[in-house]
Amino acid sequence: MSKDLDVTGVGNAIVDVIAHAEEAQITRLGLHKGAMTLIDAEAAERLYGQMAPAVEISGGSVANSIAGVAALGGRGGYIGKTRNDQLGQVFAHDIRAAGVEYTTKSAESGSPTARCLILVTPDGERTLSTYLGACVELGPEDIDESLIARSKVVYLEGYLWDPPRAKEAMLKAANLTHKHGGRVALSLSDAFCVDRHRAEFKRLIDDHVDILFANEAEIASLAENDDFEACAAAIRGRAELVVLTRGARGAVVLSGEQRFEVAAEPVARLVDTTGAGDLFAAGFLHGVTQGRSPTDSARLGAICAAEIISHIGARPELSLAKLVAERGL
Repeated sequence: MSKDLDVTGVGNAIVDVIAHAEEAQITRLGLHKGAMTLIDAEAAERLYGQMAPAVEISGGSVANSIAGVAALGGRGGYIGKTRNDQLGQVFAHDIRAAGVEYTTKSAESGSPTARCLILVTPDGERTLSTYLGACVELGPEDIDESLIARSKVVYLEGYLWDPPRAKEAMLKAANLTHKHGGRVALSLSDAFCVDRHRAEFKRLIDDHVDILFANEAEIASLAENDDFEACAAAIRGRAELVVLTRGARGAVVLSGEQRFEVAAEPVARLVDTTGAGDLFAAGFLHGVTQGRSPTDSARLGAICAAEIISHIGARPELSLAKLVAERGL
């Protein structure tokens, strides 16, 4: 089967609810600033009631990445579970409108579509509280083999490793990807997610992953070491490409014995860091699937991340393809 899709994502289908908040509110609510916390339906309702006026935007980490790939001119697919409710319809409409192929059947009963309540402090940092809802119902039966077979890269979301059936779905997707000659990419997603599943993630990386994405906190958790260079040394060679993002300090890409460093793109005003890693991954994966070098792929990622942190929300507001062209890529 021909590879007519560049990247297909497997992840949590979530609608983001984003509002501004002061530092004191984060403390008062007992939230861990800059991290993602899983919450239940009751906590989601309570937190929503204490948020300032909010903006609702379809999200989900890997879904954001796939939308970014499409915005760059790539061809993307997505697998993620929603409920047949209003937010589920919003999610499906938005991702299809972004140019992504999305055919996962929505659940007819059970938990409602997932939502992520995001509080953005004046420094642009985001604190996430996620009610997974229907996401936990993703199972192996939702993995469309034909979609996987058509994809050059299948990108898995580490957040999805929590629900047992979703874990089975991820493993099925990884096995099918290699069966059909594609490459498996994985986002570690969050340091607390790594804390919960460290040993399993290490096995997943060694057995299935070709392209690994992690930020400094996530790789520190995986390696159980706060020294970045020690972490980089520990992960080197465990995947074909290891992409370590460092915020304002740019990114490091490890490929065998080679190391590539790319600076962060300048941003006139940091507004909201939501989706920065997601869009960096979008740019990098777009570059890889177009045969770009690790350096150029990371530069694409940096350009996309800079666009996303200049406004509220994790979906591009400007043409990423145009931005990339203006920078000679």
